[in-house]
Amino acid sequence: MNIHPVAFDHPDAVKLNDRVQLEYAERYGDEGDVTPLAAAMFKPPYGLYLIAYDDAGTPLATGGWRAMDENGEGYSDGDAEIKRMYVTPEARGLGLARRILAALESDAREAGRTRMVLETGTKQPEAIALYISSAYTPCAKFGHYRDTPLSRCYAKPLR
Repeated sequence: MNIHPVAFDHPDAVKLNDRVQLEYAERYGDEGDVTPLAAAMFKPPYGLYLIAYDDAGTPLATGGWRAMDENGEGYSDGDAEIKRMYVTPEARGLGLARRILAALESDAREAGRTRMVLETGTKQPEAIALYISSAYTPCAKFGHYRDTPLSRCYAKPLR
């Protein structure tokens, strides 16, 4: 497996984003994650977007972080928010999410961010298990879904 930085609007990123949106819609019975995102949010040094490819060049997993600072949605200065962590069903169990998560944390730390934050939902127990096992702890809710009962927010210091 090879993990490469790509633009958030790269065709492979768009394809995987479409797949994760379908999964969100199936799990939650809605239109998917409608958090406003733009490719510019993931451009270094204010973010990073990664895709894991197999040896044949098939995109199997993705994840990104974007810089966030204190605002009306509950973020704090120095936050790096994880977005679009996803592993295709055929690649689950290979450790790709953990590898991408570690790379994102390292990059955000190098960019001067002080805390990694993420929002997930109660219908994604495997995501919650990944984050808890990676030393993330529950935190005050933030972001687009902060008022949604199914939302769960986690944080991990980067320093």
